[in-house]
Amino acid sequence: MTDATLRDVARASGCSVATVSRVLAGTRPVGAETAARVRAAAERLGYRPNHAARALRSRATGTVGLVLPQITNPFYPALVRELTHALHADGRAVLLADCDDDPKAEAEHIADLLARRVDALLVIPAHERRSRTAVAAAAERVPLVLMDRGCGTGLADSVAVDNTAGTALVLDHLAATGRRRVCFVGADGTASAAAERRLAYENGAGALDPDAPGRVLLGDFSVEWGRAAVDELWERRPDARPDALVCANDLIAVGALQRLQQRGVDVPGRVAVTGFDDIPMAALSAPGVTTVRQPVAELAAEAARLLRRPPDAGPRRHRSIRLAPDLVVRESSAPPSEGDGPGAGQDSAGQDSAGQRSAAGKNVTARLEEAQ
Repeated sequence: MTDATLRDVARASGCSVATVSRVLAGTRPVGAETAARVRAAAERLGYRPNHAARALRSRATGTVGLVLPQITNPFYPALVRELTHALHADGRAVLLADCDDDPKAEAEHIADLLARRVDALLVIPAHERRSRTAVAAAAERVPLVLMDRGCGTGLADSVAVDNTAGTALVLDHLAATGRRRVCFVGADGTASAAAERRLAYENGAGALDPDAPGRVLLGDFSVEWGRAAVDELWERRPDARPDALVCANDLIAVGALQRLQQRGVDVPGRVAVTGFDDIPMAALSAPGVTTVRQPVAELAAEAARLLRRPPDAGPRRHRSIRLAPDLVVRESSAPPSEGDGPGAGQDSAGQDSAGQRSAAGKNVTARLEEAQ
């Protein structure tokens, strides 16, 4: 049995080959009844488009390259899933590359994807400085959108969560539950998510305690670093142990929670622990981790929208979009036990019946856009 052709579909649907091509390619509007007839005929005959031939004709492959820093971080599979759905709705497929946090490997993956003639690129940079050259060169060749992290301004369109707003939600929540001796456990970095969350903590923590902005430990975004940070805190300054750990992501928070429990430290009675991202592990831990939920579906939708944006006339004005997060309150940040610290016994403020708050004070996602 031979594969069905466009001409076969045209004959079965009673339409011209040109009409069938327009319907199946989605290039021009066609009447709903005609489109339904063509699709039904294509399905009945088992017609499958020849993407290679279409690419030769249109010089487009219908593919988008996606370069990740570390697929083992549970936040990224959720983002990949939503990106796949969003791009599929545009008739595009995804080619995925994981650079394992290595900027050299990242540059090689970007070059390989360009050689495969992807129509566009989505990149979550592995390094704020060392990723810049490869990203800038790629952005000169195809539409490119930076996601979650940055590697300098003026390179490309970008979309990410509002890290400053998310950190402020955490600090407000801890203040409302009576925590004062807070400490930030984050990741090294001079730009992007790591630095934005650290800077937001340093700028906001002084409202809880004048010494709080200086209580910062930096490592990486891993469970292992969360455990090591607790050991450092509990062994270095036993007289000034914190009553709350503000962790820069959920992996750090889960590691810190595990090590605190191994040391016999009551969470949340003695120490509150918070994270960022709301990966599944945060809800499954015991106690569940209070965290900042990233609007993953909206991040994917905005990235797809930016890739569809037609080129500007004249010099391109790059767009920087920041989406508002939600605070998901769980057991790890309940008010301290009686006598354990300032504000013991106080009730959590600003929490609705679903245990969530947004940066705007209501459960919606805001969209902030700036031209670079």
